Amino acid sequence: MGTLLVLLLVLAAIVVVVVVSRRRAQQRELDRQIAELAPVQRLAEEDITALGEELQDLDLDLAGRELDAGTRADYQRALDAYEAAKTAADAMTRADDVRHVTEILEDGRYAITCVRARVAGEPLPQRRPPCFFDPRHGLSVADVPWTPPGGTTRDVPACALDVERVRAGAEPDARMVMVGSQRVPYWQGGRAYAPYASGYFGAFSPMDWMFAGLLFGGFGGFDALGSGFDALGDGIGGLGDGIGDGIGSIGDGIGDVFGGFDL
Repeated sequence: MGTLLVLLLVLAAIVVVVVVSRRRAQQRELDRQIAELAPVQRLAEEDITALGEELQDLDLDLAGRELDAGTRADYQRALDAYEAAKTAADAMTRADDVRHVTEILEDGRYAITCVRARVAGEPLPQRRPPCFFDPRHGLSVADVPWTPPGGTTRDVPACALDVERVRAGAEPDARMVMVGSQRVPYWQGGRAYAPYASGYFGAFSPMDWMFAGLLFGGFGGFDALGSGFDALGDGIGGLGDGIGDGIGSIGDGIGDVFGGFDL
């Protein structure tokens, strides 16, 4: 009976350790989400303000003009996107929620471009990704070869001014964020900024993969990322085997103990 009591105490201790560890892990995850939310939400609010300023400029340009149905529809679409983005930003509870905000902003900025094209009597612009270097620059006009520090050259979409800068060998006008005490381009800001980029570029699937590479260690990060996932899978598999063996051993021990009693 003494052996059975010891085993029961050991099992109870294991349960307590597992529960406490799980709660601590959940708290750490919650703390991480809270820490990541504030800078990403601030970034989204700045982008919303930038869209609002573009709408103000558009208002001035359209003052006194007679708008046709298509222009009015695109203009209303841009206004609706501005309001929807503000609502989505206010509702953010974690950094991942910024994806929905930037999806809305991308659509609103494209609608503004359509309004300007209609007023100028030009064809509607092709739906291209925003400028990679700073999505607030608006619709990209071309893909330009660019090499990040320590990375591989890839074609990225850029606005007219950044195309000129890169082709001239100058630094593009990058969207900067604070990481600790340093200002870095948003694509070097860490995983919290991946949803920010995904919202702007996720509709353009090749861009989504490109950002995965950037946000996990540069354009050359795909091989390392794949190897990391393989290693993670092997580790999880090994952990599962170990847990299974451990549970089996405990079960055998309990069976041996109970086998000594007439129940």
